[in-house]
Amino acid sequence: MHFLKLISTFFKVNVQMSLAYRADTVVNILLNLMWLGWELLGLNIIFSNTTSLGGWGIGELIALLGVFRLINTLMIALIWPNTQRFNESIRDGSLDYTLLQPAPSMFLVTFSRITVWRIWDLVLAVILIVVGINTAGDVATLPSILTFLLLTISGAVVIYSLWIVLIALTFWFTKFDNNVTILQALLDAGRYPVTVYPVWLRIIVTYIIPIAIATTIPLQALRGELPVERILLFVAVSIVSAWIASLVWKAGVKRYSGASS
Repeated sequence: MHFLKLISTFFKVNVQMSLAYRADTVVNILLNLMWLGWELLGLNIIFSNTTSLGGWGIGELIALLGVFRLINTLMIALIWPNTQRFNESIRDGSLDYTLLQPAPSMFLVTFSRITVWRIWDLVLAVILIVVGINTAGDVATLPSILTFLLLTISGAVVIYSLWIVLIALTFWFTKFDNNVTILQALLDAGRYPVTVYPVWLRIIVTYIIPIAIATTIPLQALRGELPVERILLFVAVSIVSAWIASLVWKAGVKRYSGASS
């Protein structure tokens, strides 16, 4: 309940900040619609020359685009705004104030800035998933939908854990402002189904740097293509990722010397 109250407070503050720049919010929404149209145009061009991509049809790719945008929106709404602020707080010592708060520092660093208007992107992502599944002719059952939600959360946890590890490196390398760029480059691999990549790269993006868990895997679960043992494996990967990220964060905080040094 304490964490929910904190998130509610952060959300209210960020809503007020967004309302202060209404015109900017409207422009951003229109730009996002433009980019969505551009992405759909790209898919249309691809499938005007072929009937499948890595064994996936246009419906599956539209749904995958929805899953990708769902995860990417969470990243843009939470990760990007807080990364720059965190990097600056390491250099100027203002992270001291965060560490003194009666709440876990990792939680405060994550949720202090939220790009509220990105909720619109989440709605668009869900629409893309529904339209894509219907276009592909797949039938989503209740178990497959629940599995999809579970693996989508697991994928988000994996991406979040990668972000925590990357920003925690700032404790060791004070000038490290490319951490989000690196993560975005990795996440872009999830824009397409993992089956389009060669075997060696497929193994990397599924098990070593598990980007596919955030995009391709949830959609495969929604289509009923994953056995139970693989579902449990991917959930376990997300749990291990979160555990490793917390260890790296704690090690980084111990290394942090603060503004007084």
